[in-house]
Amino acid sequence: MGNATEWGRKALGEGLQKLGSMGAEVLGELGARVAGAGPGRAIDIHAHFFSEGFLKAVAEGGGPKGYAIDFSEPKAPAVVRGSGRSPLDVTYFDLDRRIARMDAQGVATHALSLTTPMVHWAPPARGAELARLFNDALIEAHTAHPARFVGCATLPLQEPALALQELERLAGQRAIRSVYLPTNVNGGELADPAYFPLYERCEAQQLVVMLHPTGVIGAERLRPFYLGNLLGNPFDTTVAAANLVFGGVLDRFPRLEIVLPHAGGALPYLWGRLQRGQHVRPEARDKARLPVREYLRRFHYDTITHAPDVLRYLVGLVGADRVMLGSDYCFDMGYEQPREIVAQLGLAAAERDLILGGNAARLLGL
Repeated sequence: MGNATEWGRKALGEGLQKLGSMGAEVLGELGARVAGAGPGRAIDIHAHFFSEGFLKAVAEGGGPKGYAIDFSEPKAPAVVRGSGRSPLDVTYFDLDRRIARMDAQGVATHALSLTTPMVHWAPPARGAELARLFNDALIEAHTAHPARFVGCATLPLQEPALALQELERLAGQRAIRSVYLPTNVNGGELADPAYFPLYERCEAQQLVVMLHPTGVIGAERLRPFYLGNLLGNPFDTTVAAANLVFGGVLDRFPRLEIVLPHAGGALPYLWGRLQRGQHVRPEARDKARLPVREYLRRFHYDTITHAPDVLRYLVGLVGADRVMLGSDYCFDMGYEQPREIVAQLGLAAAERDLILGGNAARLLGL
């Protein structure tokens, strides 16, 4: 691997000297070939993106309660939550700098997705407008760098009819390979039948559904020690997954592909407890046709565990063909070098390559 990496750096350096004025787009595509040459091509399916237009729209029109974007320094915008201020890394929206960082990570492609606050907090019409703005930016990013970026569409789920309209507007767009849903919609669950037409459409269009936590459970108790992220995010994913199972969504839509972030939260580790609940509680077996264990492979999982032993357990539980590279780009709780944890698992080359990019390429049609 070391020789291959060194060769890649040398090739990219020579390319920079030779191409000169040919532009960032050509350099970016060269980087994609270096990062993704042959087996081991890396595709990051948990990589966040803010378009500059989306950030400005939130800054000008206001965000959810307690959330604002400060654009007083255009080159260094920041998220403001109460008295806290978090600068936004410019590579969220500066694609040239992002590509350079991807090359340093050995990542060929990002599946770009919006993160908190998403758009479901807004009045329906504004949520739909923000979704269109963001999704159009995904299309622009893919058009400029088709080998480097594909998009995970954001939908205004606070009004399912508008969400379906936006999905129809995007139909046929090569840039859009997935839809990105919050783990709850203003406290409502994804097993709500109001979303069934959306799932039916995703299933028909072979669009992957990816989840991401927002508005997590137990917010008051999770305020200290950054627990809202450390515990709240993975447990909100677990609650969402359990609702999809017990709510019968996976049975109703057997071809729907769903990706759980943060390695599935606690689902892979609490499935036995959930399955016990099916035996002793009628409300837990009313709609789910199978034991919980049988649903684990209905989901896909990213690699974000921060512990090789935990990730090794997950791979053993669900199979290497259900796990995909993720970095949580570019949060402090993510991986700066997302390939490293996969390399530490001691997997056979074929299994490693599935996790690095083969599964994502198949699932996203790359």
